[in-house]
Amino acid sequence: MVLETGLAIFHWLSILTLVVFISSEAALCRVEWLNAAVVKRLQRVDLIYGIAAMAVLASGLLRAFLGMKGSAWYWGQPLLHAKLTLFVVVGLMSIKPTLTFRRWGRQLAADGRLPEAAEIAATRRLVMIQAHLILVFPILGALLARGVLTR
Repeated sequence: MVLETGLAIFHWLSILTLVVFISSEAALCRVEWLNAAVVKRLQRVDLIYGIAAMAVLASGLLRAFLGMKGSAWYWGQPLLHAKLTLFVVVGLMSIKPTLTFRRWGRQLAADGRLPEAAEIAATRRLVMIQAHLILVFPILGALLARGVLTR
């Protein structure tokens, strides 16, 4: 029971960290707020967001393999597959903003230019879509944990 509780705590803290840092990206990535300091901060925030995403995945896999229900139960559940598919979709969506933030940093270092307003808005749109999709993770997890829509 202690292991199960510890894994649950690790998983939830990872999810909360993920939410905090995707929210920070969404807040910072605004045309009216972007300056040199924000470009640098976006790069750091995005790095922590990526680390949090890996922690969510690792803690979730640990729960599936070491948790009380056992891996056979988890891997047979369509909700787990839906959750993992959504995780992959959000992960793939996060690649473009990550590369964009890095490019903005290189551009800023090279010639001091900030990105164009349209590019900032397009990048923020991708971040916002990710942020909204992430809200589905705990919903699917709660359904799964309570046996709703499970086999």
